[in-house]
Amino acid sequence: MASFDIVSKIDAQTLDNAINSARKEIFGRFDFKGTKSTIDLDKKNYALTIVTEDEMRLDSIIDIIRTRMMKQNLDPRCIDEGKEHYASGNMVRKDVKVRQGIDKDTARELIKAIKDSKLKVTAQVMDDQVRVTAKKIDDLQAVIALVRRGEFDLPFQFTNMKA
Repeated sequence: MASFDIVSKIDAQTLDNAINSARKEIFGRFDFKGTKSTIDLDKKNYALTIVTEDEMRLDSIIDIIRTRMMKQNLDPRCIDEGKEHYASGNMVRKDVKVRQGIDKDTARELIKAIKDSKLKVTAQVMDDQVRVTAKKIDDLQAVIALVRRGEFDLPFQFTNMKA
């Protein structure tokens, strides 16, 4: 039986490179000169903490981070923006989570889309990934095309392909 895994993972080093280049761009821009903006990346928990002076700058920082992620071939859909927290004074703080793995709701939605396609495959959830098995490799390739066309709010990668 042929199989592969559908996963959603972000490379920590590539994410760090994207955040560092975003930092350089932000602090080199004229509209950020003299501001007290900071961007901190927690590599263990895949979390960003952004602190700046107003919401307009906060939106600009997030937009620059998304652009830098795209230039590093990272999908910006993995960013899960939390709500703003107002820190001391007039500073705005935002905690941004970088999603790793496929959550249960998205996995159910993914499996439902695969079953609705009427392909002769079986899909099952294994921890934070989905394993798809079939007798024919052509069916697996059809599932990959189906998932790539799908409107899911997570970026997917296909790993562990066994023929």
